[in-house]
Amino acid sequence: MEEILGAVFVIALVAHLLLLGVAAWRVLRGENAVDRLLSVELVSVLALCVVLLTTLITGQSIYVDVALGLAALSFIGTLALAKYLADQRMF
Repeated sequence: MEEILGAVFVIALVAHLLLLGVAAWRVLRGENAVDRLLSVELVSVLALCVVLLTTLITGQSIYVDVALGLAALSFIGTLALAKYLADQRMF
């Protein structure tokens, strides 16, 4: 049973990495600023999933702390970028 679960985790990790590449391409080639903002948010969520899948595969719990920090920074960064796009000034 553990081998099957490990294989599922690896397959999910590969799928998330492929989706991360597609989302990163969309950040670079987005049509407008809002499209790029949504793509940046998607990249951060997929990166969070990759870190958590790495935690599950390796069994080291330190990656959970890294994932929490990444989630917090992603949230703050998205808010700052959305405010900049809305007002055309930072603060």
